[in-house]
Amino acid sequence: MAIPLPAPIALFFELSNKEDSTSLERCFATDARVHDEKRTHRGITEIRNWFIEAKKKYSYTAEPLEMEDDEATVTVRARVSGNFPGSPAVLRYVFELRDGRIQSLAIG
Repeated sequence: MAIPLPAPIALFFELSNKEDSTSLERCFATDARVHDEKRTHRGITEIRNWFIEAKKKYSYTAEPLEMEDDEATVTVRARVSGNFPGSPAVLRYVFELRDGRIQSLAIG
């Protein structure tokens, strides 16, 4: 069952599941940052590189299960399945939004 997500977050999961990196600038701010696997990626170019490499390495899909929205962050728990030990796993995606775009994302 699909859960309602803010537009930029819904687009992020849609792009992740289609392996489409060409539209990342539609969901991320130009100065956004992503923290994943103990590394931080800053700006749309680094984020696009991270996205492409993660898709190549893990061939994953992510299914949002639930969402919590407070004034500062939107937290999405998602079932992630792919080519990695422990698959499938439920991961937390913590988003900060600004002006209709993802300003930051921490995955853990």
